Amino acid sequence: MMHKTRKRRLSPHEAAKYGAVRKQVAEELPELVLRHHERMAARDQLQELCAQLKAAREKRGLSLGDLTELTGMDRSAICKLETGQRPNPTMDTLVRYAEAVGKHLIVKLAGTVGK
Repeated sequence: MMHKTRKRRLSPHEAAKYGAVRKQVAEELPELVLRHHERMAARDQLQELCAQLKAAREKRGLSLGDLTELTGMDRSAICKLETGQRPNPTMDTLVRYAEAVGKHLIVKLAGTVGK
């Protein structure tokens, strides 16, 4: 982190104010970093699920066009889902895709790390 050079010294009040902010950031940072890592892990799990759905489609010999007919979803939406370009698919989308390839989507709730 770069330090900004000032032409004047901070007053005691300003120094205390900035010191309090730095302390608050230092206290909150570990939890923020942990939450970020948990979200990234959830995103990785979603990407893995999409890869599994694509593998199931290919195993059944279904094309994107076939899946479009089975799900009623747009072909480009399916392609974006499979390639990770659609980062936040709805549950309905995932369920429809899974059913079209002969799978069932199971969702579970788990505790967070450190809680």
